[in-house]
Amino acid sequence: MTVQVPVTDVVLYDYWRSSASYRVRIALGLKGVPFARVPVDLVAGAQRAPAHLRINPQGLVPALAIDGHVLTQSLAILEYLEETRPAAPLLPEGEEARAHVRALALALACEVHPVSNLGVLARVERLAGPEARASWNRDNIEAGLAAFERMLDHPGFTGQFCHGGTPGMADCTLIPQLYNAARWGVGFDHLARISAVARSCAALPAFAAAHPDQFDPSREAKAIQGETR
Repeated sequence: MTVQVPVTDVVLYDYWRSSASYRVRIALGLKGVPFARVPVDLVAGAQRAPAHLRINPQGLVPALAIDGHVLTQSLAILEYLEETRPAAPLLPEGEEARAHVRALALALACEVHPVSNLGVLARVERLAGPEARASWNRDNIEAGLAAFERMLDHPGFTGQFCHGGTPGMADCTLIPQLYNAARWGVGFDHLARISAVARSCAALPAFAAAHPDQFDPSREAKAIQGETR
């Protein structure tokens, strides 16, 4: 199997509904970095194909080809973008503020997301059935968002984004988790700080352009069918 890589400086290997991929798409948009996509169908198991394992030995998404390198792990990619493309910063000024924003991002990326990933949910379903899978995921997301809401009670929260008046690393991580929450029927309207951040991010083109609906394969297929009629 040969992966056809588009001719471009930056290539993102991703899956349209992957939270980790979604984070990177947002960050690239905020940084103004054009990129091409190579979709990796997680449901079909494409992440385990030899061609993809040569790109990411973990068999995960995303992977980002940039500056002659191939980077993996979404938050490591965000850190790389921050270090190499400082315009539109993802981290605030000040050591304590930067540490807090990183903690917010990690609270979701390391504590909530891994427990809700496809492999874990499939394992839960095999052990206890579909309803257990759904309950497991809803409980995990609800608890994670409640903790995140408490973490937003800090001096840097102004009612717009996770820190200050511009979006950053924590916002790139929160919005994909809210997308998953909506998919699983987990409401967050009662979480005032999170809801305020969601409204602010929804108004920005970088977040809209990165939304999974923009890359839904069924939507793309329908568009192609419409063109051929």
